[in-house]
Amino acid sequence: MAITADEHETDTVYAARADARAQGAKVAEAMPYLPASSSPFVPAGVDPETLVWAETVAAGGYTHKAVARGTRLRLEDVSGEACAHLLVYNALEPWERINVADTQKIPWQAYLGAGHPLLSGDGRVLATIVSDDSGHHDAFCGTSTLERNLRRYGAGTADSAAPAGRELFTLAAAKHGLAPRDLAPSVSFFKGVQVQPDGALEWRGAAGAGAAVELVAELPLIVLIANVPHPIDPRPEYVSGLLRVHAWRSRPTAPDDPVWTVSPERTRAYLNTADYAGARGL
Repeated sequence: MAITADEHETDTVYAARADARAQGAKVAEAMPYLPASSSPFVPAGVDPETLVWAETVAAGGYTHKAVARGTRLRLEDVSGEACAHLLVYNALEPWERINVADTQKIPWQAYLGAGHPLLSGDGRVLATIVSDDSGHHDAFCGTSTLERNLRRYGAGTADSAAPAGRELFTLAAAKHGLAPRDLAPSVSFFKGVQVQPDGALEWRGAAGAGAAVELVAELPLIVLIANVPHPIDPRPEYVSGLLRVHAWRSRPTAPDDPVWTVSPERTRAYLNTADYAGARGL
């Protein structure tokens, strides 16, 4: 339960200091876990000491992190109501970012799932989806905007009861020196959309509570996540749920991994990525 202002004792500097320090031991439903190894929700089979990021993101919340090449990132839809909108950037040269069109075009597959590479416009793989037990994702619609949320929910700013994804991305991006002009179309996980023969977008909803997707960073990445309702979610209410994030040290995709040779186009993309990383000693 949130603490209201009148429950704090801040009438003197000493009282304010004591009050602030008292908050350090409190826990919340949504919070980062520091150090990451202290997470109460460590994924099965993962050594807690390898964790570099552990957090539960609130409904209507956001998070961000810069991670090393080879980091494995797990997103979990706790209740079946999360929708993780994702943007990734090359942390060394952040003008290189996810290109949704190439992410669909190069693999000859518009629907995200295990083995799918997330590509930049420079022909390199920024991340690869390595496992997926949801199957309900989207690379067509992007995230919600202030204008759309104002029409649907009557609010949309980052500090409102119905924050829009782009508004939250703007805050997350600023933490890494990025501006609104750097916000490209995003992909989203845990809410599915399918294109019909007539071009209409069919809402497919979620796979249910506990679904998870894992990605591996093929380059050092800036990761931005906004956990907000999908823009074509037909429900009139602003419905969102907790999103759990864990990341740990692992390794990038290698030539002996099956996804490397699925197609000539993917092989070229992974070769481009390895060449870039190798030249920088990564």
